[in-house]
Amino acid sequence: MRILIAPDKFKGSLTAAEAAAAIAEGALRVYPDAVATQFPIADGGEGTLEAAVSAGYEERLNAVVGPILAPVGAAWAIRPNADGGATAVIETAQASGLAEMEPTPANALRAHSYGCGQLIAAAIEAGATEIVLGVGGSAMTDGGSGALRALGLKPLDAAGNVVPLGGGSLADVVALDTSGLDPRLSTVTFRIAVDVQNPLYGITGAAHVFGPQKGADEEAAELLDAGLRNWASVLREVTGRDVNVPGAGAAGGFPASFLAFTSATLEGGFALVAGLTGLAGQLENADLVITGEGSMDSQSLTGKAPIALADAAHGLGIPVIVVAGRILVTPEELAGHGVVAAAQLLDVAGSAEDAVANAAKYLTWATTQVLEGA
Repeated sequence: MRILIAPDKFKGSLTAAEAAAAIAEGALRVYPDAVATQFPIADGGEGTLEAAVSAGYEERLNAVVGPILAPVGAAWAIRPNADGGATAVIETAQASGLAEMEPTPANALRAHSYGCGQLIAAAIEAGATEIVLGVGGSAMTDGGSGALRALGLKPLDAAGNVVPLGGGSLADVVALDTSGLDPRLSTVTFRIAVDVQNPLYGITGAAHVFGPQKGADEEAAELLDAGLRNWASVLREVTGRDVNVPGAGAAGGFPASFLAFTSATLEGGFALVAGLTGLAGQLENADLVITGEGSMDSQSLTGKAPIALADAAHGLGIPVIVVAGRILVTPEELAGHGVVAAAQLLDVAGSAEDAVANAAKYLTWATTQVLEGA
């Protein structure tokens, strides 16, 4: 039997690679002669870099400016292409992640994506001709302006001064000095993984929907939204492009600047990462798929990585088993995606706290039990 073990991360307890190892241990207890291939997956957010490295991309580390100026060490990855170029994978969370910032109203206004731009510059310097950007877990609401500033753009106020970094300053921008913008941006293909359809600004835009989780109170959210609205206006004036499109509100509006100044495209996260890592080839050789994540809920059914994988397997006639920290959807809903059996850690752990603290052990146990009963 060929088993493809392809979980997403168990947020707060296990990386996707750690989860895959625990599931493999449980599967091999039941099928000791099986070929169990561990293949961590992601949907374009946090975990995308890990999935790329697991698939053979070379991990690199750069010191960059964090979301509120303190330096951070940020990882990214690169792999040569057959055509002589190279593909780089960058997560905004690595350089400009919410984990690097206390979520307060003041910080929500200050946070920026400058460090992401530094990683993009490093990737271009390393020979990347294609850059994949995963945009989950970000701290900023700056429309990607900080990243472009790291690449040479100068946003100016009415007095001709460069405005401070952060989304809170975007409302003051009246002009852009593009003379120093890295010309190599036009030679690079940017693919941005997004799984939300929020526009850049407005009541369903980046500031109002995602700003509160980054510390923005009502006043800060209004200021950030006004800034993004003005940023879009300035970008349209300079480039002729309307960046207030579905998906542009991801990661604090990060895609907007790249939609304006590059040939960037917005793509569904799971399909993009699956193509990068060669998941389709792995799936074609599988007799059984085991996937999972920390919490399988209604959001999971909207196309998150494990269910997207289950759909792909189902289309090939391959049965799928789900093992998750907790499962908040019905067996009937899972069955509609080709899932033939499922188990949650809460059923084998003593408590929710125990399940989180000892997730690897219980993931192995749950996998063994569900396979024995399947």
